[in-house]
Amino acid sequence: MSLPHGGSRTLGVTIELPTEVRNDIDAARARYGSHADDWAAHVTILAPIEADDGVMDAVIEHLQCVADGTASFRMVLRGTGTFRPVSPVVFVAVAEGISACEQLEAAVRSGDLGVEARFPYHPHVTLAHDVPGEALDRAFEDLAHYVAAFTVSSICLHENVGGEWTLVREFPFGVLGPEELSVDVAT
Repeated sequence: MSLPHGGSRTLGVTIELPTEVRNDIDAARARYGSHADDWAAHVTILAPIEADDGVMDAVIEHLQCVADGTASFRMVLRGTGTFRPVSPVVFVAVAEGISACEQLEAAVRSGDLGVEARFPYHPHVTLAHDVPGEALDRAFEDLAHYVAAFTVSSICLHENVGGEWTLVREFPFGVLGPEELSVDVAT
C-alpha cells in the first residue's frame, strides 16, 4: 500500500452487527462513558489505517475480491473479556467464528491493505475503553452473561471524515455458507 504523502483517508474494515445486537451493545457502551458515538458497535477486521486518496479504487477492488471468495459464517458473542493491563479495554467476546474472522482479517490485510498490525488480531466487540477503572469493572460484570448468535454475510469499508465514521460500501460474501440464522440474544 502507498504510504500517505499528500491527500490521505482514514479507512477501517468491519463486520457490522445485526441491529438488535448493535443497539444492545451501544446502549451499554453509553452507560460506561465509552466512545459509543464515535462508531457503532462492530467487530474490527482491519483497524483504522491511513491510505492515499489514489488507492481507493484498488482498496474497493481488493475487498470485493476478498468478499467474493468468502462464505457466510455463524458468529456467537458470549460474555466479556479484557486487554488489561496492556490496554484499558473491556469487550464482548467472540466465542464462535474466531477462525473465520482470523482468515478474513488475513485476507483483508494483504494486497493494497497489506499493512503490519500493531497487535496480534483478536476478534471482539469493544464495550469500554479509555474510561476509569470502575467503569471498566462495571462493563466487565454487566455483560458477563451476554449471548448473541447471528450469521455474518458481509464486511464493510468505513472512512473517518471529520471525526465521524461513515460507511463507504458493504461487500456481501459471494460463497454460499450455512443457512441464514435468526438473531438470538440473551442478556
